[in-house]
Amino acid sequence: MVVQRPGGPEDGDAVSGAAGCPAAPPAPAFGADPEKAPEGLAGDAALLRLVQWLSPAFPVSGYAYSHGLEWAISAGHIRDGATLQSWLADVLAHGAGWCDAVLLCLALRPGADPAGLAGLADTAAALAPSRERLEETLAQGRAFLGTTNALTGAELPAMPYPVALGAAARDLGLPAERVAAFYLHAFASNLVQAAVRFVPLGQTEGQAVLAALHPAILRVAAAAERAGAEDIGGTALRSDMAAMHHETMDVRIFRT
Repeated sequence: MVVQRPGGPEDGDAVSGAAGCPAAPPAPAFGADPEKAPEGLAGDAALLRLVQWLSPAFPVSGYAYSHGLEWAISAGHIRDGATLQSWLADVLAHGAGWCDAVLLCLALRPGADPAGLAGLADTAAALAPSRERLEETLAQGRAFLGTTNALTGAELPAMPYPVALGAAARDLGLPAERVAAFYLHAFASNLVQAAVRFVPLGQTEGQAVLAALHPAILRVAAAAERAGAEDIGGTALRSDMAAMHHETMDVRIFRT
């Protein structure tokens, strides 16, 4: 057990002349600002953009990172769905999940100017407990902004992943709690898939674990939206130690 601290669209037919719902309005141009989407669809367009950014298809190479799970599995700490769920619940509430969610929400706040974002980026880097964890957040943040800058025309500098997402998502106009929840879901989903491949678990068991984590994801996202920089910190010590042990493994499938 990780040490803890107290503390859908409706069906329709877009084909002209077909029965059912009217034809959909034209899609925004490539890289278009979601705020300028057709009237009544701005919120949905922004949400779709966020879903795209957090999709496994988005080129941040999330599949290459296990966040220390590879060592924890090889050492026998994670061996089935129950132990995976317990481990991930603690990482979400007391480890990188909590810290990343707070950093993301702080980056989304209107007062986060370039200097403020640079300070959050420094904090995010300083929170990494090991070389591989630092590589994980820097490499994914760099890859994320490389693609989003190309798509949107922005010129955001490289930042750790949660700060990068917060900076890019500010123009979407979505609530910070919602953005944090989607980010945490993507984070948990990636780790569940790593465990499905490496424990191994069945696909159905993996999806059951992810579904069971939904309440924790929502709680962490809601708390992160209200948190300040002084609330950042974690006590998922076994997860941090797993990341350190992973660096010394002779044979590794994942980068972290």
